[in-house]
Amino acid sequence: MQGAALPSPAMETMTIETPGGPAEAWVARPQASEAVPGVLFVMDAIGLRPQIASMMERVAAWGFVVLAPNVFHRDGSIAETSPSGDLRVPGAREAFFASVSPRIGHLTSDLALADLASYLDTVRTLPGVAAGPVGVTGYCMGVRIAIRAAGAFPDAVGAVGGWHGGGLVTPEPDSPHLSLATATAAFAFGHATDDPSMPPEAVARLGAALTAAGVRHTNEVFPGPHGYTMADTSMYAPEADALHWQRLEALFRGTLATRR
Repeated sequence: MQGAALPSPAMETMTIETPGGPAEAWVARPQASEAVPGVLFVMDAIGLRPQIASMMERVAAWGFVVLAPNVFHRDGSIAETSPSGDLRVPGAREAFFASVSPRIGHLTSDLALADLASYLDTVRTLPGVAAGPVGVTGYCMGVRIAIRAAGAFPDAVGAVGGWHGGGLVTPEPDSPHLSLATATAAFAFGHATDDPSMPPEAVARLGAALTAAGVRHTNEVFPGPHGYTMADTSMYAPEADALHWQRLEALFRGTLATRR
């Protein structure tokens, strides 16, 4: 497995101008003759790679135009921030994460919000994207960004899926769950049973925040470890991944598709 600028012949590449500089991005499209809703795909901490391209294409096949930016663009290109080895090998994922942690720390909430305006403007104006709110799906640290998108841009975001997200509830004044107070989107969360970054008490507090916000939501815990959706790593859990796909498709079809 190698970091690649063009992971699939069906994918498009583009560059998004953000306040922090240019960000490479991938676009996946459905076979559709009419305009369809857009989706912002927020990658996990491992970066843009063939696994992400495959997931994007699956969402696109449901009838959505999908945009996935390199949210680590300040730290390097897609090739420079993606793995070069097989993360299914015992210990390989953990070794790779030794280089990932600094990048995660660099992407503060303020920087993420500044970039989100550019990402959302881009996906909403891509050729073939219908007018109206878009969907956002996030993985791992990408869930934090997805929640912030819904809270900061409620008119632009109509649905949010969050899968094995970590650190969604913290004691900090910029804790992601606080963004829910200004969100209007529908939410579907799938946490992991074996995830110290999102323990049961944090899941409960997230659920309380969703209820207080008055938004339609599900807040479930799936059997498996953090990272259960990523088939290219040792954390993959097929049962939990299948649940994630079921919930995400239902969310997007039940919200975005009805807005056409």
